[in-house]
Amino acid sequence: MRYDLVIFDNDGVLVDSEPIANTVLAAYLSELGHPTSYEESLRDYMGGAVHRVHDLVLERTGQKLPLDFDETLHSRTFAAFEQELQPMKGVTEVLEWLVAEGVAYCVASSGTHERIRVGHRRTGLGEWFEDEWIFSSEDVGHGKPAPDLFLHAARSMGVEPERCVVIEDSPLGIQAANAAGMDVYGFTSMTPADQLAGAKGYFGELTELPRLLA
Repeated sequence: MRYDLVIFDNDGVLVDSEPIANTVLAAYLSELGHPTSYEESLRDYMGGAVHRVHDLVLERTGQKLPLDFDETLHSRTFAAFEQELQPMKGVTEVLEWLVAEGVAYCVASSGTHERIRVGHRRTGLGEWFEDEWIFSSEDVGHGKPAPDLFLHAARSMGVEPERCVVIEDSPLGIQAANAAGMDVYGFTSMTPADQLAGAKGYFGELTELPRLLA
């Protein structure tokens, strides 16, 4: 293994949350008078923190979202997670392999700590992640595509950036990893490789990851 730390994105990499979350987001924005399709939500917001939604809506329309937007969005998303969320296929096998290899891993997500924990509890992944291995955009000043979150995760885990590898499925995440000086592999389960430019390599199934990293 040529890396000392594997940093996983959460949504769409560990848990199959992107279809659920973007369906909820598109519907809520449309309800508020900002017509948004599921495909547009994926294009504009996948991989970003919720402040990106505020920023883009304000930039495009000159209108601010309601003060309770975040609270309502999170409430609706968590309710949908409790009904529908599943772990990504093959994730347990990958984590078992990392443990067997003695390689450290963590999660660095644009989602809130609450969102990460709700998802992990629902999917049974909570047992695989100690609290100190979970990092959120809430922890830093700037979320993806800024490198802050990945650098914070590496520093907290005691690993130099050049010894880290990031597993991402969004263009914003790929940009952030590159800006942090880390290798990054693009997961093409939902996002085509041509939209993940800058990755060191690409894979479509999590079970392919050990071969790429070994």
